[in-house]
Amino acid sequence: MLNLQLIQHCANILGETLDFHGAADIKLSLYFREHREIGQRDRGEIAECVYGIIRRLRFLKKINGEDDNLKKLVLAWLIKTEGRSIRDIESVLNKEEIEWARLLKSIDTESYTWPEKLSLPDWLWDLLVDQYGINEAIALGRSFLEPAQLDIRVNTIKINRDEAMQMLLKDINDIKPMIYSSTGLRIPRGSSLSRNPLFMDGKIEVQDESSQILSFVVDAKRGMMVADFCAGAGGKSLAIGAIMKNTGRIYAYDISEKRIINLGKRLKKSGLSNLFAQKIKNEKDAKLKKLHAKFDRVLVDVPCSGTGTFRRNPDLKWKNSLQGIDELNIKQLSILEEAKKLVKKEGRLIYSTCSLLIQENETIVEKFLDTNKNFRMISADDILIKNKILLSTGKYLKLTPHQQHTDGFFATVLEKID
Repeated sequence: MLNLQLIQHCANILGETLDFHGAADIKLSLYFREHREIGQRDRGEIAECVYGIIRRLRFLKKINGEDDNLKKLVLAWLIKTEGRSIRDIESVLNKEEIEWARLLKSIDTESYTWPEKLSLPDWLWDLLVDQYGINEAIALGRSFLEPAQLDIRVNTIKINRDEAMQMLLKDINDIKPMIYSSTGLRIPRGSSLSRNPLFMDGKIEVQDESSQILSFVVDAKRGMMVADFCAGAGGKSLAIGAIMKNTGRIYAYDISEKRIINLGKRLKKSGLSNLFAQKIKNEKDAKLKKLHAKFDRVLVDVPCSGTGTFRRNPDLKWKNSLQGIDELNIKQLSILEEAKKLVKKEGRLIYSTCSLLIQENETIVEKFLDTNKNFRMISADDILIKNKILLSTGKYLKLTPHQQHTDGFFATVLEKID
């Protein structure tokens, strides 16, 4: 990126995103919509720059001396992260900036603290060290700085994985079958799918491997009744529907009408006829009462800090707080307590988050089991083995970006015993 105009576009977008009110990807899309003169290739470079800076924001601000100059922030990313030489970018610098760039190039960052090097808030770094130990916390922090590849799920209702892979190889190189998910493919980030016939026909869906694994851990069988209690965009509901071979019934619930409408559009392309999307006011919605004790499986993928998704959503690093985690914990336990009412005897309640923090994961499960003696935990490993997934994480499903190369994910399976 040597073009002064592109650098200015990056600075402009950063000016709109670094207040961290609203999602960075939405603000980026809105900016591109307002600047249609920016070509597709340039958009890719701008997005790479913006997300790169957000990922390493604390580090870049530190070496910049907390200077608020956004152009300098972009230049610091180019020099200290991307390794560009002064000669490479000299054409876009004035004399004063050239002197500043030379000084920047010489700064030794070895004395920086680990949270400064890894661009993490101190409070989050402390939690990770307490939970994982210093070495694993460093490995996790480093993994957050690496952008994720693009994961897709093959819709086996319409096509098998090998067929989908062969068709994709006509336009995309370096496609790899996923290690754990039998329905997944990993393709290079930046690959365009929006106009790909497979995507347009509902034969493939964008979905991280962690979510695909969770869909298998739900372990829904043909003919069962399944509830996706916090369905969101509905990716897991669609995956479970395919696993159930389009039999039984899946109810996807969410409080957002927009998400339910979007799920409806995806559902039309999917070829599934066993999925029903419904908007609810909240977890205590009256329409849920008639379904108490009716479901074989209830998936509760609760709202969380999203610490497991920092590779894809680096702005979340700067939106969370200890107080925010405490507030989420109250909500998570409340949702789980309501969702349990839908589970029939010998049915299963699956609690999940895309968080890496014990406060949102094991702690919530332990509190729930302390007051709900009619539920018992089933080992995630047993379910993984049963579904021929070559992965072992113990009684909980625990995925991390530095170990499994997926988004960070947690799940536990609770069976209702009376």
